Amino acid sequence: MKNMKIAILGGGNIGTSLAAGLIRSGICDYDTVIVSDKREARLSYLRNKGFTVTSDNKEAIGFADHVILSVKPQQFEGLSDEIKDSAGRDKIIISTITGVVFDDLEKRLGKRELIRIMPNTALEICESMTCISFRNTGSETEELIVALFDRLGKTMVIPEDLMSAATVIGACGVAFALRFMRAMSQGGIEIGFNSDVSQIITAQTVKGAARLMLETRNHPESEIDKVTTPQGITISGLNEMEHQGLSSAVIRGLTVSFNKLENMLSGSGSHNNLR
Repeated sequence: MKNMKIAILGGGNIGTSLAAGLIRSGICDYDTVIVSDKREARLSYLRNKGFTVTSDNKEAIGFADHVILSVKPQQFEGLSDEIKDSAGRDKIIISTITGVVFDDLEKRLGKRELIRIMPNTALEICESMTCISFRNTGSETEELIVALFDRLGKTMVIPEDLMSAATVIGACGVAFALRFMRAMSQGGIEIGFNSDVSQIITAQTVKGAARLMLETRNHPESEIDKVTTPQGITISGLNEMEHQGLSSAVIRGLTVSFNKLENMLSGSGSHNNLR
């Protein structure tokens, strides 16, 4: 797998995080991953970070074995028009584009091995949760792609009809989790810590909680029970948070985002304003 050649079409936040993760993981080096973008300012930024860049998507495709589409949803049609004749059937196409389904990819790029992924920006530090769906792929391709993204965090193969849900909980979920962490850090300041110290304590505490779930596979409540003693301060704090609607607010936030995405996809077919 090392030094496989990968083109990332789109140098935005996900594309850049992916390029950084590929290099950090050892899958690629700076000479075997190329990032394309149409914005000169973005190309300059990426070049200064050490990445190989180009403004020519066809050049990027010619360089690579695997092509990752990482543009905004509203840019997909223009990109597909540009690359459809240069992306030969020997190229594996991987799409990160929210709302662009396999039928869209086949219509614009032809029937071929197609892969949809929904990662998050923790790709950069090889800690992404990446959900993957496959179409027209053989077992060798599927094993290769899962192994690749396992190096960039954790992966889960899901049916395509769960991709919207994966987008909300796995991709948008980074922002939701960080907003909770910001609130926790602000609370730490109010009770006596300075900003930097409160942020470190918050981050390590949340990291530890996440690892407990991942490594023990216990339900969150079973771990909560371990730190809530009768008439203790933890249960008092938890109950106050619930009185103020913590769980309800999180669930409602997720469902509002999900319903908005589903409504956009079932509406006019426009990919504007997704994510």
